[in-house]
Amino acid sequence: MSAARVATGGYEVGIVPTGVANLETVVAAFRRLGRTPRVLDSATDIRDAEYVVLPGVGSFADGLAELRRQGWDEALRRRIRELRPTLGICLGLQLLCEWSDEAPGIPGLGCVPGRTVRLAGGCRVPQLGWNRITAPADAVFLRSGIFYFANSYRLEAVPPDWTGAIGLHGTRFVAGLERGGVLACQFHPELSGKTGAALLGRWLEQTPAAEAHDGSRTRVRLAAAC
Repeated sequence: MSAARVATGGYEVGIVPTGVANLETVVAAFRRLGRTPRVLDSATDIRDAEYVVLPGVGSFADGLAELRRQGWDEALRRRIRELRPTLGICLGLQLLCEWSDEAPGIPGLGCVPGRTVRLAGGCRVPQLGWNRITAPADAVFLRSGIFYFANSYRLEAVPPDWTGAIGLHGTRFVAGLERGGVLACQFHPELSGKTGAALLGRWLEQTPAAEAHDGSRTRVRLAAAC
């Protein structure tokens, strides 16, 4: 099936169309896991979806412009403040940060403290292909392993109050972050075979119950950056 918007209800995984993402592969990855994904239409959809995915391949400035044009930026900030199940993929991770050297002067969503900078250290840019990441033992979703990357920019350090995995491409970079139900991956789990599918499965199955927004479960009350 196409990644076109689904007219009927009954979805679990809402995918934000930033205009700079390959939605087909993300939709297909969740269907392979037996889930019902839907490309979202509105900020209300972002509020109501059980899980939300912010994918992206392309320009930091273009991705942000589309989020703001559609009014999706504040809805995403609210989900992440509440630590509700939200997944940022590749550019999606970078959009969550405060700033990027790719677009000087244009603020990101500000949910993850820090600025992304261009990859350095004498290796090819962009990084295209498989690379190993190292995750800490206390991570809920992230695991050490080999994943597929396609990026030119990096977050240099894991921010306070986040758990992070590290990769190496010329120099160290943040390969993934998690906090509560929020997961952000610099790599593409949807393109990373069984390892990526296992990560998506953990996020779907092990997201802490405390992130429900409907009052039926207790919310996690932690300070958030955005």
